[in-house]
This record gives sequence, structure tokens and C-alpha cells, in this order.
Amino acid sequence: MPGVVLVGAQWGDEGKGKATDLLGSRVDHVVKFNGGNNAGHTVVIGDEKYALHLLPSGILSPGVVPVIANGVVVDIDVLFEELDALEARGVDVSRLLVSGSAHVIAPYHRTIDKVTERFLGKRRIGTTGRGIGPAYADKISRAGLRMWDLFDEKILRAKIEGALDQKNHLLVKVYNRRAVEVDEVVEELLRHAERLRPMVTDTSVVLNKALDEGKNVLFEAGQATMLDIDHGTYPFVTSSNATAGGAVTGSGVGPTRIDSVIGVIKAYTTRVGEGPFPTELFDDKGEFLLKQGGEYGVTTGRARRCGWYDAVIARYAARVNGLTDLVLTKLDILTGMEKVPVCVAYDVDGVRHDEMPTDQTAFHHAKPIYEEFDGWWEDISTARSLADLPKNARTYVDALEQMSGTRISAIGVGPARDQIIPVHDLIHPR
Repeated sequence: MPGVVLVGAQWGDEGKGKATDLLGSRVDHVVKFNGGNNAGHTVVIGDEKYALHLLPSGILSPGVVPVIANGVVVDIDVLFEELDALEARGVDVSRLLVSGSAHVIAPYHRTIDKVTERFLGKRRIGTTGRGIGPAYADKISRAGLRMWDLFDEKILRAKIEGALDQKNHLLVKVYNRRAVEVDEVVEELLRHAERLRPMVTDTSVVLNKALDEGKNVLFEAGQATMLDIDHGTYPFVTSSNATAGGAVTGSGVGPTRIDSVIGVIKAYTTRVGEGPFPTELFDDKGEFLLKQGGEYGVTTGRARRCGWYDAVIARYAARVNGLTDLVLTKLDILTGMEKVPVCVAYDVDGVRHDEMPTDQTAFHHAKPIYEEFDGWWEDISTARSLADLPKNARTYVDALEQMSGTRISAIGVGPARDQIIPVHDLIHPR
């Protein structure tokens, strides 16, 4: 049975939580394979709204086994805050599994993240200040802490001492901050060990066994394609692989286990943080999208930058992820606009680019080339089939599908769980 990867096809906040929830009743495991608590999913179930940051969205689906895999960096305080909040609302969280190979965000990672951003000033990346980047940096430099380490105090202490030998010099001599005490960090992390122990395991074995048994496994990316450390708008990116390839390395399953890759994409575009954004709007249209779409970050509360749909980025996301399907969200937000522009190509210093320039300088200077579509005024929030959409909305969807090069298999027309138009089956074998 299928292994399905779900990725964001823009700069994040596309509605991956809604797409995961849509598939939730049909999958057995939902796996978060990258990132940390620097991104958020909002899922609306009936009258209830859930904001998740670290946990996989599948934790809200009864019977699903939610998994935090090895590619994730885990802030343990945040993990238990989210679990406790869900339990208080009657959600069963007992099935959660956490990879013993997942790296731990230590208190000094958060400190370094915040002071580094302040130090950079105008050159800042726009991080969330939650220690994600420094934790991944330690992972790559082989100075990181893993979940397994919390069950061996001797190893844990040795690793923290090694990390702080260098980091305290940086904090004290460069950033003029106080040194971090080894004992404080050890005590902080060890107090979680016994509660963590029942949920920590080798999740690679669990997931491969599930696939062997014919179960459906959904791999859910944090962040999105354009924030991928290798394939995003570097350096204004996250510190992990948020594209489909990250599902393999971030969960310990082989590439032959993946059957389909679903990209989630908004009917317009948003971005949080710094970095180039060719279709960004600075007028009343951008303000309209911001307010109508409720475009404020789930994790940070920051207002998102808003712009028109970018078909160049959609094609790029389709290529680097190998997308088989698109879920188009928030089509309803465009209701009431007389004209809806779509970016079909870029002008870079007088030269047309139909594909995304990966050169930082060229992309920074990219100007959108637009094609305009007639808008619609009809309320589409109750549409449950393509036939229910007004003609102009249907024309817009058809154009996006053609320009993006990937079939649109579902369309979101509102925030609620049932406000979705199914077009094609999202779970299908190769």
C-alpha cells in the first residue's frame, strides 16, 4: 500500500494541516520528518480549532499513529506543552512515537538563535528564535544531542560539556552574554527522561514494518519547498530538507517505498520572514489577502507577506519534489476580486525566465510577468464539486493546473474540515 509524502509547494502556511486531516481517516501512520516547532499547522474540526507546532497533524485523527521521526529537532518543553494541551481537550495522544535518533533542542540553542539574529541586524534571516538552526548546526558538526542520550546521564553530560566549551566562549566574548552552566542544562533535560522513555523508539523499524504490512503511511513535511536548505531561496531558508527527498532521509525509509507526492499550494502566495518574494503586494490588494485570509503565523503571530499565485514557483516545486498531485487551498479568499493576476514568468534584467533562477542575485531581481483572469463574486464556501464553482473560478483553477504542470486533486473553499472539493483520489499506488 502507498507511502505518501505531503509537502508545501510555496514558502509555507499553505494548509498542510487541512490536507493531512483530509487524508487522516485513510492512513495508519502520519510522520513528521523535518523541522521543529518553527512552523505551525492549523486544523479546524467542527467548531474546534487546533494549532500544532511540533506534533504531526495526524495526532488529531483517531486510530492514527503519529510519529516524530529522526529528521526532526525536538524542543521537549514544547512537545509536552502541546501534548498536555491536547489531552486537556480530550484528544488521545497515547499513540505518539518519537525517534531515538531525533536531535534535541537544548536551552543554549534558543539563546544562540536569538542573539545571532540581533547581531546580524539588517542581514538577519528572520528565524523564529526557537533554536532550530543552531540545533541542526550541531547535528551536522557532530556535536548534537539525541533523544537516546537522555537515557544515559554520563553520555548526556559529556556531550553538553563538549558543546558548551565552544558555545560559552561565543556567548561571553562575542555576544556579551553570561555563560551557560552545564549542570543547569543536564538537569533541565533529564527531568523529561522518564516521561519520554515509553514513546522513544527506532521509528525507522516501525515505519518499514508498517509498509511491509500494507499500511498507508503519510510523511508530512514541516515548512515548505521554497524554505528547503538545498532547494529554497537560500540563505533565507530553514535548516532542513522540507522537500520530498527529506521524507526518506528524515524517516529512515527507502525511496522505493514512496508511491506519491502531494504538494499543497495556496490560490495565492504568502511568505513569513525575510527574503525575495517576486509577487509580493504592497497595496490594498495585499491588505485584502492578509485580512480575508487571516494571514498571521500560527507559531509567531507575525503578519504574512501576501502576493499573487506564482506559477513559476509551482512548476519548480513540481520538479524538485516529483509532485503527483496538488491540493489547492484558500480559493474562497479570492472571491470578490474583479481581476486575479497570475505570475507566469519572470523578467530578470530584460530577459524572460519561465523557470525559477536558482542564482540568488537573479532571483532577487526577478520581476513578475502576469496574466490576468476574471474574478468571481459568488460565495463558493458551500461548493463540494467542480460543477458547483462559478465559471470564472473554474477557469482560474484549470489555468493554474495547466501552468503548474501537476493535476489539482482537491480544492479548499474554506477552513472547515468539510469545505473541500475532491477531484481525484489522493491515495493511489504508482
